[in-house]
Amino acid sequence: MKFPMGVFQIRNTVNGKIFVDSSNNLDAIWNRHRAQLGFGSHPNTALQQDWNTFGEENFRYEILSVLEQKEGDATDYAKELKVLEAMYKEELQPYGEQGYHSKAPLR
Repeated sequence: MKFPMGVFQIRNTVNGKIFVDSSNNLDAIWNRHRAQLGFGSHPNTALQQDWNTFGEENFRYEILSVLEQKEGDATDYAKELKVLEAMYKEELQPYGEQGYHSKAPLR
């Protein structure tokens, strides 16, 4: 069974900050993040703090791009997802006051 894969963001509707990531299962990833946030165990401490402060109702899960899979294709989808994620991070700059990522990666 194939699941939709791609890049998503978790957006704080109060302050506009975003968390950008990718997944090989866009259907399941939001449930995982919500569970971690709900239990207070999310690895991103800034996102966790805002979740605790503002509550789940002030966050939105938004799919930014879906990576199409082709039958019999030998594409390395994990690598493709990371490239696509990097492109969105470059465009959206989810760092500092704009997001939940600590700093832009070095080039």
